Amino acid sequence: MPEFAATLAAANPDAIALADPTRTMTWAEVDETLNRVANILLKADLGKKRRVAVFAENASETALAHLGGLLAGCSTVPVNFHLTANEAAYIVSDSESRLIFADAATVERAMHAAAEGAVETVVVWGDDVPDGAVMWADWLSGGDNVNPPADTVPLPNLLYTSGTTGLPKGTELPPTMFAGGGTMTEHLEALKENRLAPLGTHLVVGPMYHTGPLSGMRLLVAGVASVILGRFDAEATLAAIDKNKTGTAVMVPTHFVRMLALPEDVRARYDVSSMKMIAHTGAKCPIDVKRQMIEWFGPVFRDAYGASEVGTTCSITSEEWLEKPGSVGQAAEPFIALVLDDDNNELPPNTEGRLFFRDTTGRGVVYPNDPDKTAAAHVAPGVFTLGEIAYIDDDGYVFLTDRFSDMVVSGGVNIYPAESENILIEHPQIADVACIGVPHPEMGESLKALVIAADVDNPPDHDEVIKFCKARLSSYKCPRSVDIVDSIGRNTMGKVNKRKLRAPYWD
Repeated sequence: MPEFAATLAAANPDAIALADPTRTMTWAEVDETLNRVANILLKADLGKKRRVAVFAENASETALAHLGGLLAGCSTVPVNFHLTANEAAYIVSDSESRLIFADAATVERAMHAAAEGAVETVVVWGDDVPDGAVMWADWLSGGDNVNPPADTVPLPNLLYTSGTTGLPKGTELPPTMFAGGGTMTEHLEALKENRLAPLGTHLVVGPMYHTGPLSGMRLLVAGVASVILGRFDAEATLAAIDKNKTGTAVMVPTHFVRMLALPEDVRARYDVSSMKMIAHTGAKCPIDVKRQMIEWFGPVFRDAYGASEVGTTCSITSEEWLEKPGSVGQAAEPFIALVLDDDNNELPPNTEGRLFFRDTTGRGVVYPNDPDKTAAAHVAPGVFTLGEIAYIDDDGYVFLTDRFSDMVVSGGVNIYPAESENILIEHPQIADVACIGVPHPEMGESLKALVIAADVDNPPDHDEVIKFCKARLSSYKCPRSVDIVDSIGRNTMGKVNKRKLRAPYWD
């Protein structure tokens, strides 16, 4: 079944279906590659859960590995390419993945993860393939170039979120972001109903281990041409829009900040009028940044506030936002927004409190391998929070004002301080530590470590503390700054009030 690609190839054999910074592919080439990937995976022993890991930076092959897996009825597991070998090994083992796709930058870590997780096959694209791995082109040659069965049952991705206690938790792509369907035919038809599908070529800007770019990438199997960018570069993004006349993209506010920082003459070189919708997610967008982007691109922005575990919980168009500046919108179906006090009583409009959502389907947040965390995410069946303080106005629009959870959102990436804290407390010169989010002009927030020295006369060096953490944990999870403090305010139960620690920095 990807007959869509064969049909498009027959109608316009020279049309570009997929492009990345190093290559372009026609629909015929996409059709053949997806056929081969899917048919190999259909014959592979992938266990009951049929999971394969994709541990690679953005590239055409990364997308085709995910999409070929989808067509083969696999649950693909995107692995953050920044992760260390041990962090990747945990995800591969926890997800029960049976095969890993990797690139030249990740293959050594992928091989380590494969050994730890009893994975027999590592497929890699790029040069210098190590012993024990299989070159992508050689692996593809073992697949048949025929349409895979149309009655294959589609499976959602398994996504990993950072853990509040230090270990990531797996959560399936929620129904609000997965087209579903009982067969692949039904699934591909449902994908065409995506609001981005009719608006032209899709631009993949963020890394495809994030939910938004991953979902946008799937538009390819709905017959939508796609352009995939590598690591974010502001001018390269504008150039790609101009060159490819892209119509849609998913971005985060940090992308906007970096594009706005370009000199005016650089911004003026590129025509962005082809863009019809830019969904932005990952973090609340500063009011001045959003206003400048609307003035530049036009009213093409749609805020999609939510999380990997549940999808979009609130949404707002540019036109609505101009009437309600700073809002993340009204609750999106099937969710109802609630503001609760500390005793879980609902508060009236325009009253600040903890923001919760009721999932009218009853699903809420689900962590398949962690029923305790699933239960802890809810205050009642189907009622969950994403950790924000907010108020809801008389018209039902949600305004975020603070966080009550420890999570830090930096550049659209969720960081749980516990991961760094668990590393830093092992430092011989640190007696206690708490990590918090502090303002950052580009990333929105950055992680700061508040450190109590084991010896006040010999405190640890700031740079050495950060280096100590980076040697044991992915760089993006580590603090960017360190303050030596006398106290972090632990109470008699050993708990720390992170809101109180953050307050002086945000004031």
